[in-house]
Amino acid sequence: MNKVLLVLVGLLLAAGVATYGDRGRLQEVQHAFAAIEDDVTGSITGKAHAHASAREVQIGRGHGGQFAVQVQINGVATPMVIDTGASSVVLTYETAKAAGLPLELLDYDVDLETASGHTKGARLTLDHVAIGRLVENSVPALVVPQGQLKSNLLGMSFLDRLESWEVRADRLVLRGYP
Repeated sequence: MNKVLLVLVGLLLAAGVATYGDRGRLQEVQHAFAAIEDDVTGSITGKAHAHASAREVQIGRGHGGQFAVQVQINGVATPMVIDTGASSVVLTYETAKAAGLPLELLDYDVDLETASGHTKGARLTLDHVAIGRLVENSVPALVVPQGQLKSNLLGMSFLDRLESWEVRADRLVLRGYP
């Protein structure tokens, strides 16, 4: 209920600022409203979501103790588990196919140890990886053969590009560079 009230206040502020023509303030209100809208949408749909500001994303811990989030890979939304123990972003074959990656050109020559055991991976570069408003381009990643991995992993090849990341209680906070 409080979130709905915040949305209404945001709309009123935006309308008032627009009326007086202060473009800078209008953009600030629009960004604040977008963050509130994202939060309200996630609450209404009951889906796991990230709270995002211009430089920060907060992700709540899931029921299994993991931090899972919807990530845009080359414009395709996909669930990922944040894994600080993974040196790279690792995609399932199915996710890579859905993202339109050139699977027929890949060479599976990288040895990997996963929770399921040993497998091979193929190197590639993702054009765009986005969580909320945190966007990184040309992110190194690996793809595993079909059926070799249950979850996509958001590993250090993405996390190392951020200004910082930390766990606070039951929230993972990711901060991008300005």
